Formats: sequence, structure tokens, C-alpha cells
Amino acid sequence: MAVLQRDYTLSRGARWLPVLRELRWRNLHLSAQSLIYRLYEHRLLAQVRALPLPRHVGIILDGNRRFARRHNLTSPQEIYTAGAQKLDDLLDWCVDLGLGAITLWVLSTDNFDRQADELSGILAAVENKLLALASDPQIHRQRICVRAVGQLDLLPASTLAAVRAAEAATKGYEGMYLTIATAYGGQQEITDAVQSLLREQLNAGKTLEQAISLVTPDAIGRYLYSPNLPDPDLIIRTSGEIRLSGFLLWQSAYSEFHFTDVFWPAFRRIDFLRAIRAFQQRHRRHGQ
Repeated sequence: MAVLQRDYTLSRGARWLPVLRELRWRNLHLSAQSLIYRLYEHRLLAQVRALPLPRHVGIILDGNRRFARRHNLTSPQEIYTAGAQKLDDLLDWCVDLGLGAITLWVLSTDNFDRQADELSGILAAVENKLLALASDPQIHRQRICVRAVGQLDLLPASTLAAVRAAEAATKGYEGMYLTIATAYGGQQEITDAVQSLLREQLNAGKTLEQAISLVTPDAIGRYLYSPNLPDPDLIIRTSGEIRLSGFLLWQSAYSEFHFTDVFWPAFRRIDFLRAIRAFQQRHRRHGQ
């Protein structure tokens, strides 16, 4: 009887041997992939650090919904929270490289036409992330100045309060400038700049003809949402779309563009480093 029991146990264990071998192989394969990834990332980082870095990087955060469909995420807040969490990684990468400024487009004015539950999900993710940034020790340790630009009066009161909290908590910091473009449209930014310029001149007693003569590219630039930042050297768009969709229209006249198929929540450090390396490999002539 003991012999039969032993034979039964051995035969049952034998049936699991192929499964165990497969699991062991998968673990070895994943470990090898992880090692290759780390080596490649290390090589990329060394290449990027050896050349001049962009002073200002703009990123269009696209692909949240397609990422969600691929990973069976259905709650609007869950969908956009996944993208908001990626910001922590991005800030670490930027700080490590010593970048001076980064502008992220998180919500366009066109997005307000989306379904109410989806818009609420976007706004909730933005609001929660801004509140988290206001109290994040890493933000204060690295002295990252957080600001928001756009038609902020379109935001709900709670979201606007989160914007003001993050701005107040990081006011005066100069380690890096993190600009959140929310309720933002590039055409509207230019319109607002021209209107502000003309309005100020008229209030100063200038005639309309005199005010119009003062409308120059340099003058308009001083009335943009972030006049103290250099124009972006590099603009990245995730998700495979090859267009700006109105992002930093005025400021991107001489920017370099990098488009990647990776969805924003899946954006990796090697994707970011590849974009910067591609920028460094281009010869910028600025129209000359």
C-alpha cells in the first residue's frame, strides 16, 4: 500500500514538472530581459549626459484611454490616475538629468467637450496630483516650482484650489520649473496675449493706432502664460499621434519634435532618454 501511494505521489508530481520548468524558464527570461533593459538604459544615460541637454521640454500626455482599454481599466478616475502617477517617475528622471523646465499638457480646452464622467475623471486626477505635489517632500527637497497655465477660470473650484495650493507651496523655488498646462489651448494663449497687450496700452492712454504699432513678436511673447521660461527646445508627444494639436503654438517655432508610439502611462525612462538623444543628434539652425 505504501508503495502504491508513493508511485501515485510521484506520478502526480511528474505531471507538474513541465509547468515548473516553464515557470523557471519564464523567470530566467524575465531576469535576462531586466538585465538587458538596465544595461541599455545605463548606456543611453551615459550618451545623453555627454551632450548638451534641452533647457525646456514640453510633453503632450496622450494615450490614456487606449492604455486603459488594453489593461481593462474602466473607471474614468482610474484611467487618468494611472497617467498622473507616471509624473513621479518623470520628475525623478528630469531631476537626475538636471533639466531646468518641463511643461506638461494634461487638459485641453477641447477636452471640456468630452462626456461628463470622463471629464470628471481627468479633473479628479489633476486635482489629486496637484494636492500631492504641494506636500511631496521630493518637490520641496529639489525646490521644484509648480505652476499651472491655461484658462484656469474654467476649472471647478476644488481643482482651482488645488492649483493655488501647489503654486503657493512651491513659490520662489528655482530648482526646476514644472508647468501644468490645464484648460489650455495654444490659439487661446496667443489671443489672450494680444488682447492683454492692447488692453494695457489703451489703459495707458495710447490710441488704438499707437497700440497696434506696438504689437510685435517680442511684445506678444512678454504676455504669454509663461513669459519667463525659454521656448521649449524639445516637444514630445506620446501615443503615436503626429501633431501638436495646439500645444505651445507660439513657443514651438524652432522646437524639435519627437513622437513615440508608447502610451503615456507606459512611458519609460528609456523612451524619455531616446527622445533627448534624438534631440541631441539634430543640427538646429533656427531658420539660418
